[in-house]
Amino acid sequence: MRHATRRGLLAAGAALLAKPALAQANWPDRPVRLIVPFPPGGAADLVGRMLAAHFGTAFGRPFVVENRGGAGSSIGVDALAKAAPDGATIGLINIAANAILPAVRRQPLPYRPVDDFAPVANLAVTPAIVLVNPQRLPQVRTIQDLVAAARVRPEEINYGSSGVGSSLHLGMELFMQKAGIRMTHIPFNGGGPLLQALTAGTIDASLDVAATTGQLIREGRIRALATTAPRRLPDYPDLPALNETYPGAELASWHGFAAPTGTPAPVIGRLAAEAARFLALPETAERYRGLFLDLPEHANPAEFTAFMQRELESFRALAREANIVVD
Repeated sequence: MRHATRRGLLAAGAALLAKPALAQANWPDRPVRLIVPFPPGGAADLVGRMLAAHFGTAFGRPFVVENRGGAGSSIGVDALAKAAPDGATIGLINIAANAILPAVRRQPLPYRPVDDFAPVANLAVTPAIVLVNPQRLPQVRTIQDLVAAARVRPEEINYGSSGVGSSLHLGMELFMQKAGIRMTHIPFNGGGPLLQALTAGTIDASLDVAATTGQLIREGRIRALATTAPRRLPDYPDLPALNETYPGAELASWHGFAAPTGTPAPVIGRLAAEAARFLALPETAERYRGLFLDLPEHANPAEFTAFMQRELESFRALAREANIVVD
């Protein structure tokens, strides 16, 4: 009787140990929530919906997009960090919430920008372009012209951004640091007012994303000098990358996706493998080009995690050197 009881306990223990493994093997066994930390309609939302549709087909379960915008995307990212690590919730993470805000905010965020997540894959890169108003700076036709003018007139040339501590602000600070120049910063409340000021000639220069400036560049209302992307852009092959002349002056907004930390490794592995297939599809590249997005270089969870850590450390160093603090 004693042996039978012992065998029963061992069998029960083995069954309990097998349940998590079985659950992971059967994942997903229910709909999966995909948090997009932005309102509907933007590029990040469209990428999230593309990914959700692909995953739904690949895994045979619905992946339901939940938009949780606000506070520079930190509200939705915080919700992802605090979700149960059971494979039922994944979400988008990005340069703002996971690298820039932690670097520039005076008060700590309610989540740890890397450690509270199980990064899966980088999904998309948004290139930015250094721009000038051709009426305000008629002699500036190249990035070298802008640098030369700023050296002759330190802090007399101004540039706008979408706000203090934004990626556009830090991108210009990084460029000025690498080029050894100073210009005067004029922050605006968002990208729309910034672009209006640049086209109206209220400011001299700015950094802005290709998606919103392409038509204005083609019309000659603003002039493109260089991109902060790691390499030249397919739609602007004659536009140099800042890296070519000023090594290290590289900044591109990114959107990846993650699960809450503690999510089982087999689930992360399956998500990562399917994300790689999604990024390799010709239709993904085609839709990205229409959205002025670029494909990322960081393909697997380990590479993406290391990239996120480097981004965080780089922005912390830049914010300290430029004395950029946001309350």
